[in-house]
Amino acid sequence: MRVLIADPLSDAGIDALAEHHDVHVRTDLDREALLSVVGQYDAVVVRSGTRLDAEVIAAGESLKVIGRAGIGLDNVDVDAATAHGVVVCNAPQSNVISAAEHTVALLLSLARAVPRADASLRRGEWRRKEFEGLELHGKTLGVLGLGRVGVLVAQRLSAFGMRLIAYDPFVAVERASRIGVELVGSIDELCQRADVLSVHLPKTADTLGIVGEQQLRSLKPTGLVVNTARGGIVDEEALHRALDEGWIAGAGLDVFPEEPIQQSPLFALDNIVVTPHLGASTTEAQDKAGVMVAEAVNQALAGEMVPTAVNLQVGATVPEAVKPFMPLSEALGQLLGALHSGQAGEVTIEYVGRVADEDTQALTLGALKGLLTGVVSEPVTFVNAPMLAEERGLRVRTITSSESRDYVSVVRLTAGEAEVAGTLVGRTDRPRLIEVWGFPIEMELRPHMLLLRYADRPGMMGRIGQILGESGVNIASAQVGRQEQGGEALIALTVDSPVPDDVVERLRASVDGRAGLAVDLPPGLAQPTISSGTQA
Repeated sequence: MRVLIADPLSDAGIDALAEHHDVHVRTDLDREALLSVVGQYDAVVVRSGTRLDAEVIAAGESLKVIGRAGIGLDNVDVDAATAHGVVVCNAPQSNVISAAEHTVALLLSLARAVPRADASLRRGEWRRKEFEGLELHGKTLGVLGLGRVGVLVAQRLSAFGMRLIAYDPFVAVERASRIGVELVGSIDELCQRADVLSVHLPKTADTLGIVGEQQLRSLKPTGLVVNTARGGIVDEEALHRALDEGWIAGAGLDVFPEEPIQQSPLFALDNIVVTPHLGASTTEAQDKAGVMVAEAVNQALAGEMVPTAVNLQVGATVPEAVKPFMPLSEALGQLLGALHSGQAGEVTIEYVGRVADEDTQALTLGALKGLLTGVVSEPVTFVNAPMLAEERGLRVRTITSSESRDYVSVVRLTAGEAEVAGTLVGRTDRPRLIEVWGFPIEMELRPHMLLLRYADRPGMMGRIGQILGESGVNIASAQVGRQEQGGEALIALTVDSPVPDDVVERLRASVDGRAGLAVDLPPGLAQPTISSGTQA
């Protein structure tokens, strides 16, 4: 078969493809040239330079597989590929060692003022006192996101004698303890205790700007921040103020919200070390990425299972009675991930009623996929979800019960105090959320939802509606659930647009709420129909 390599690929990767296929290396194609030739190929391999959008994918009439030599998929329209039956695969583990080592390199450069001292000496200066550094020994490293790269960074900096703490709500305490890491309960606590904050989160709507002014002000004046994950996770405007006004001592950045970037106010500061997204730029990482993606492309073109396929769907092996529950189980997984703020050692998935009589393995995979999406730094699939859960020490327990009191079938997910349940209703199997935190409700799953827990008393609905109205957020539907009059209550709302974090905090303060959060589900997982009104 014919394979187009549209971006530079390691010789090892090219050789692995050429052993089985007719390979054309054409790294000089502009968009128009790519559109004119892509229809001739069965596979296209790219890195980050070539953009494969919906138009290009549609022009690829013979395309069977797209390979991305690396982790990120920002330049590939995965939804369009899926719609055209094109497998998309990547090389998720190819650069983890290089990324971890680059994190350490940035931190050491920052702590010992290496770039500034080097530039000064090259200018003929000998200014030792000006470049007095900082020892890492005895300092506390705060790891934000204890995935593959976060673990490698922690292990390497442990050798420097650093104390290790981390925040990751879906890493078991036992798993963290085995690698010498203490888990903390919140990002704010992590920042308050850390001398060095190292960021290793995926970039999602929830993590964008998650290290902002509040978190940066929580760090010590001697604190250092390093981000080699994704640009935008650390709010750059807040970071500039923090560095310029001395809230923190320094920062190291390898990633930026828009890339490539040649100018930034940050570049004018002398207490920051910046590099042009070099985390994966080692010979070894590029060789691994090329070979890994070549193996995946070869597997896909041979019609074999591709473990690194990011749009692999559970297919014909799923019982017909189970298929309608797939979007529900994945959405419940995402909801549980949003509700859960502690460390989960175990997730329980309960199947109740008629669905319990079926083979529910695919639903368990779907729930795990939803739960881990946005938590780990690589795309989560039905294939790799169990492995990613195991890496985090996350045990998965399933329970089945044939007796359902109120519904024909129920799927319930529990992790610690967080709990959600759902069902399908009507002839078209519409997904319904029927339980949150143990409170009974019944409402559609929609792309934008708001959940608040508060003491049950008159007037709360009015306060909530007024604040949302003042903030320009329109309520589509609402449900109130409570276990007893005058006790704790839950209000669950679907809204027409995302609810900003400051509005959520204002709502919590107004109703003296115990908990409150906005949840944004992908449109494909949520019920797209228009709500019929407000119920309370």
